[in-house]
Amino acid sequence: MSDEPRRLVIVMGVSGCGKSTIAEGVAAAIGGRFFDGDHFHPQSNIDKMSRGEALTDDDRWPWLTLVGQELSRGHGDVVGACSALKQAYRQHIAQTVGADVRFVHLSGTKELIADRMAARDGHFMPLSLLESQFAALEPPAGEPGAITVDISPDTDAVIAAAAQSLRP
Repeated sequence: MSDEPRRLVIVMGVSGCGKSTIAEGVAAAIGGRFFDGDHFHPQSNIDKMSRGEALTDDDRWPWLTLVGQELSRGHGDVVGACSALKQAYRQHIAQTVGADVRFVHLSGTKELIADRMAARDGHFMPLSLLESQFAALEPPAGEPGAITVDISPDTDAVIAAAAQSLRP
């Protein structure tokens, strides 16, 4: 068994920035387990977002608790995808985990992300909510354990940059 601490990572950012794709790639690159935080939303949250209604903090707290619980489950490195838009949300996840959590913020322009959202199929988050996502976003610059990765390069380059930032 390794003496290295577990890497507990949340790949975060606004809807459409590529959280799930990048988090899954990072998990593979570091030999960790991946999970998608969207799978922990209650149906009421999914219904609300599907109608084009932004979630409130009260909608998010139980979901963020579930994300933190999943991040702490099991052994080894874990990489999850979760918007974690506000500092308070990131703190809540870390407190739920009870250990250090690294946050990888996927950053891109509103135009780039809108183009990506418009091109994807089958996701419950409509393009109409992108503005509310950017309004809620508190970038984690300066927060301990947080890094920002530009999403404008191709997917492989973004995964490589994120994985490199997580080296022990």
